[in-house]
Amino acid sequence: MRRLFLITAFSVAFGMAIVSYFSPIFVWSYLFIGPLILFGLHDYFQTRHAVLRNFPLLGHLRYLLEAIRPEISQYFIESETSGVPFNREQRSVVYQRSKQVRDTVPFGTIRNVYDVGYEWVNHSLSPLHLEVQDLRVTIGGPNCRQPYSSSLLNISAMSFGSLSKNAVLALNQGAKMGNFAHNTGEGGLSPYHLEGGGDLIWQIGTGYFGCRSHDGTFDEMMFEKRAMHPNVKMIEIKLSQGAKPGHGGILPASKLTKEIAQLRNVPLGQDVISPPAHAAFTTPTGLLEFVEKLRKLSGGKPVGFKLCVGKRREFLAICKAMVSTGITPDFVAVDGGEGGTGAAPLEFTNSIGSPLTESLIFVHNALVGFSVRNNIRLIASGKVTTGFDIIKRLALGADVCYSARAMMLALGCIQARKCNSNHCPVGVTTQNPQLVAGLVVEDKYKRVANYHYATLKSVSEMIGAMGLQAPADLRSWHIMRRTSPTEIKHYGEIYEFLHEGDLLTEPIPATYERACQAASPDTFAHTSSS
Repeated sequence: MRRLFLITAFSVAFGMAIVSYFSPIFVWSYLFIGPLILFGLHDYFQTRHAVLRNFPLLGHLRYLLEAIRPEISQYFIESETSGVPFNREQRSVVYQRSKQVRDTVPFGTIRNVYDVGYEWVNHSLSPLHLEVQDLRVTIGGPNCRQPYSSSLLNISAMSFGSLSKNAVLALNQGAKMGNFAHNTGEGGLSPYHLEGGGDLIWQIGTGYFGCRSHDGTFDEMMFEKRAMHPNVKMIEIKLSQGAKPGHGGILPASKLTKEIAQLRNVPLGQDVISPPAHAAFTTPTGLLEFVEKLRKLSGGKPVGFKLCVGKRREFLAICKAMVSTGITPDFVAVDGGEGGTGAAPLEFTNSIGSPLTESLIFVHNALVGFSVRNNIRLIASGKVTTGFDIIKRLALGADVCYSARAMMLALGCIQARKCNSNHCPVGVTTQNPQLVAGLVVEDKYKRVANYHYATLKSVSEMIGAMGLQAPADLRSWHIMRRTSPTEIKHYGEIYEFLHEGDLLTEPIPATYERACQAASPDTFAHTSSS
């Protein structure tokens, strides 16, 4: 559209000049056409609005429709299930913070506090002050030689290929500016991840992109060479993700360029579909041995794995393997079933995978129950947008949070939901050079950093208002929830929380007994006849 506008504008101007030369009366048409061309050229060259940059003149229709969107399409946005765009409140938070617009609201809460499901935290009459720069957590267990000081909020996994090069550059430069980490996604380390200089969490998926041999298996030498890069701070093994657990990643052929194919070592012209499972290991013990191998090959950097919780016995089997081998990951990233993606089968998005709240509490309980929690950090991922979202996850067991969609909104995503079509109108999730050009890195990376800082500032202010000294002081009883029109409970009353070593001694809590009996460190399969 950018190229088409230039061609059209030049053709119209040139045609008018010729017509006016032979018929001077047409000179008056410049009074109407001339301002439109100049207005369109302003849209074309400005850097703040990707829609206007990619669709000069026509892009203004979007802002007109946006003004009446609540009456036209809000129902369709908020009535669907998982994997759909954020609601208006969530979008507003990100847009305001990324653009440094005042995010205070008049006339009190915009939610009905008597609705079932309403959540809040109680404040203190002795509030404290926390500094934003102090909200950091060290990730690295006893076998880690290069622990990483992590922000409480980091960029979740999104690959180059799924995202455009400009989007990756803007995210990484934003991470550099704000001193937080950028997860590469399973597409591998690209030059655009490294160019910005930001801290990276290199994700290794089932396709082993970036450390993949010609037959698709894991290449130790290639991994070791790239893992030693100083920008790579942590390694994350992707077992599954919330948007399509048990399915493997998908990059449509329409988005596969020659550059991406070379980076991933895959053929052009066909969809890139990662296998559902890893080939480097097949058992819980094998997974932990792979963790230890990557830790050694990377020079002792923190290594962990990411999963969406499915069968509980399988994660308990991993915990048993930790106890039997003495190998623990430095972190576990828990992705809720509500997680989003650019491409996934609808049934997987809507109907497979445990939601984040239940998953996070279960994983935290399992690690506590097997007495390995102190060596492992938990990262929570799944529609994390606001300061309250972060506080809730930390109270339920997380140490750190990931955010993907909010970071995309900060980049300028307008939720056109064209991620898998290569037609993203703002250049975030497309490889079309004409559309990618609409996303100006120099403007958008600052918005990513702005959103991150403002959100953590909100976290610090809320924790201080609660009278707590640090995020580590948050507990499940701090999160209140209306469970009926006349009943209020905190999360410690709603969910069961285990004590240290509860799963190592008899009697095992009844809610975990059957799954524990069926779990074995030697297999992911069911081992009980019950």
